[in-house]
Amino acid sequence: MRAARTLALFALLPLFAACQMFESEPAKPSTAGLTRMQGELTAVDGKLLFQPCNDQRNYVVNDTGGTSVLQEAASLAGQQGKLFADLRGKFSGVASGTQGSVELQQLYRVERSTSACNDPDFKRMILRANGHKPAWAMNVTAKGMVLEREGQPPLAVPYVEEQIGDGRFNLMTEANNQHVELWVAPQRCVDSVSGSLQHMTAELRVNGQVQRGCAAFGGSRDD
Repeated sequence: MRAARTLALFALLPLFAACQMFESEPAKPSTAGLTRMQGELTAVDGKLLFQPCNDQRNYVVNDTGGTSVLQEAASLAGQQGKLFADLRGKFSGVASGTQGSVELQQLYRVERSTSACNDPDFKRMILRANGHKPAWAMNVTAKGMVLEREGQPPLAVPYVEEQIGDGRFNLMTEANNQHVELWVAPQRCVDSVSGSLQHMTAELRVNGQVQRGCAAFGGSRDD
């Protein structure tokens, strides 16, 4: 009888473990009713205005998501006054020629740029990451990833993605006698050289050598 109870207890262990794993998974924020847009941020009369790329409409930014966009914009603007922003929120007042509002929920990227709206590669890009000392950049699309490093030729390779949990993931490849990994985590990251803000941190590992930087989703991915 004792043996039967012991077997029954062990049979229930996987079920308990599964329940614990399920309960520990954080709920994914809903994006219902939210829109992702890219455009310019400008401070006018104490308000922050957002103008989408190639659009004449303006939206007053309300930071309902607690993104600290006002502080970020103030620290980056400087003499230029205008910034590029990639953001997600709830837009209202969209009639042509009117000033609407956006309830901002997420910042993907904020930077000093006058040409980012005309980036021809943005829509097909899954991820961009970069770092410094020495400079490196990783561009990822559905076709593969291209690693550029200071003083070395570009390395274009296929990759495998592994989801780690809590929004973290890594991309890895074993090609051209090199082992390349890019580890990405959802955490606010400020570029040490340009001052730009990105919504993820990145860690590049090439044959065991580690370099750190920032990352942001491109136009073909925004989870």
